[in-house]
Order: sequence, then structure tokens, then C-alpha cells
Amino acid sequence: MKLKIAILAGDGIGPEVTNEATGILRAVAELGGHDFTFTPALIGGIAITETGSPLPQATIDISLESDAVLLGAVGDNKFAALSPDKRPEAGLLQIRQALGGFANLRPSIAYEALSSNSPLRPEVTKDADILFVRELLGGLYFGAPRWWDRDSNEAINTMRYTKPEIVRVARVAFELAGKRRKKVTSVDKANVLEVSQLWRATVTEVAKDYPDVTLEHQLVDSMAMHLMNIPRNFDVVLTENLFGDILSDEAAVITGSLGMLPSATIGGAVNLYEPVHGSAPDIAGTGKANPLGAILTAAMVLRHSANLEVEAAAIERAVLDVLEAGHRTADLARGTDSAYTVVSTTQMGKLVHQSLTQAIDRRQSMHAV
Repeated sequence: MKLKIAILAGDGIGPEVTNEATGILRAVAELGGHDFTFTPALIGGIAITETGSPLPQATIDISLESDAVLLGAVGDNKFAALSPDKRPEAGLLQIRQALGGFANLRPSIAYEALSSNSPLRPEVTKDADILFVRELLGGLYFGAPRWWDRDSNEAINTMRYTKPEIVRVARVAFELAGKRRKKVTSVDKANVLEVSQLWRATVTEVAKDYPDVTLEHQLVDSMAMHLMNIPRNFDVVLTENLFGDILSDEAAVITGSLGMLPSATIGGAVNLYEPVHGSAPDIAGTGKANPLGAILTAAMVLRHSANLEVEAAAIERAVLDVLEAGHRTADLARGTDSAYTVVSTTQMGKLVHQSLTQAIDRRQSMHAV
């Protein structure tokens, strides 16, 4: 299997966690006889420093010539005085547009090994396994007009969607639900917003093509509450851009840390993969960053861009094995007792690497017999 992967490590802890994820992908390639190539490129604050742009054209070119793009994180406080279109975060919005991916997949799973890390009671989070499907190229983040008039102290953003934009992301949600527990929860604010009324009507129409999948609608405010009260009741959660951004971050409470959450953006010319967490400049270089979200993102690379389901599942199993063995990064060590071992970013990466290697070696030995 040949796979060309563009590596956009970005800012803050981005390079640290991406390095561990890349190491896992290299291990999969070596152990499985695959041909993976990795091409680094600039994005975010580091790109501004070196090129003057948060997303240089060279990065776009490298990305479009690849089979997948693995991104770390963007954001640097030293650029806060710049206008929004010049800041590091603009590079993230621009790469999403350039690649054309419109469906952002964000799993949120309650790991039994991390049950003590969530502020929610274990009986609330038990068996929760949610996949958020967030529309990524529309809504408030991209709608026009948008401006900030500093003289008049007035600003405006526009939430805008077309029916085709809603149809295509809704189909992704229903297709994925058909392979899971066959339920889609569509989130909107249809009691107030005309855009949400269009969203609800369109999703209801699309649902007719998937009679084996149950559709329910939730208002975003009540959904925020239900996520914390009855998370196991949800399977695939379909949302527009802003609501999905907020709710999927809230769902980190179920897992126990934002550092555990991976994501994939599909549907465009090239799939884009990134952990959900930000650049966390306050802990950059301290060894405290959790690389597991990035490593689980690497598993999504294999699943969605290489069709290597067995290898993707092996990475996910390796992560679970390490957690069950009692290893924790700093973000996961809160509230734990002395039975757990706190490890650094690189140490966690090595532990997952060892677990993955042992699992693959066992599988290969079994096949040899």
C-alpha cells in the first residue's frame, strides 16, 4: 500500500504530538510492508514567521499532491494583534477550503480506563460512543458578509447554508450511522433561526432515503444538556459548523480530556486529519502534551484514506492497552491515584508503539502458523 501524507505540524504542541503520530504510522508501514512517505509543510504561526502567510501556496500544493494531510495544531498568542484573516487560525480555515472537505468526523468515546477522569459519574458515561458529523465549510465561519467596524463598534457575521450543502453532509451522517447503531440525531435551532429551519427540513427529506436509520431532531441548547445527562443515547450526531465545534468539544468531558479526541475531514480532494485540541502554547516544550488524540487521528488516516481497517483498529487497541496498563499524560493524571504512572509526550508515544508492535507481531505469528 502506497500512501503520501503531508505533515502540517503547525504551532505550540502541534509538532510534538504530530511527531508521535507520525512515528506510529511509520511503524505500521514497516511492520505491514507498506510504502508511506511523509512531506512536511508550514501552516499557522510558524508559516507567518517564515513566509508572512498563515498558509503558503507551497503548503497547498504539497497537500493537494498528497493522499492525506495530517495536521497538528495552529495558534500563537504573539499574533493576536493581527486581523483575523492574517492570524495563524486563518491558515486552518484556508486549508479546509483548499482541500474541499465538508464533513468533519469527531468520535467521542467513554473509555472505561479513563472513567475516573471525567467529572461525570461512570454510570452516566458508561458505553457512550458518539460520532459527530460536523458540516465544515458553511455557517458563521464562512458566511458573508462579515466585518468589524471599529469606528462604530459594530460587527457582523452571517450564518448561511444552501440545501445542497446540507444534503451532502447529511448523507455522510446517514451512511455512517448505517454502519453503526443506525441512529442520527440532527442538531439545530429551528425554533429561532431560519437557517436551522432549512436544515431540519432538508435532513428530514434526506432521511427518507435511509429507512433503516432512525432520525431524531434536537435543539442545540437541549442537546448540550443531554450530552452530559444521557450520552449513551446518541450514535451519530449531525450538526452545522458552529454547533458542531462547541458540542464536540463539550463531549471531551465524556472521554476525560480534549487531548484524547481525533478528527477527520472528508469529502474533498484530499482528506484532512487533525486532533481536536488546540496548540496549547502554555505547555509547548514541557513534555506534558497528550499525543493520544493525534495517534488516534493517525488511525483515522488509515481507515479513511488507506482502507486499512485492521491496522487502524490495531492502533486504537494499542492506545486502550496503554491506558488500561495505567499510563497517563499530565492531562489524564488529574484525580487519579498512585496506581497510575504519569509519562511524558514521547514516553506515551513509545508505549503505544511498543503495544502496537507486539500486537502486530502476534497477529503475524498466528497467520504464519
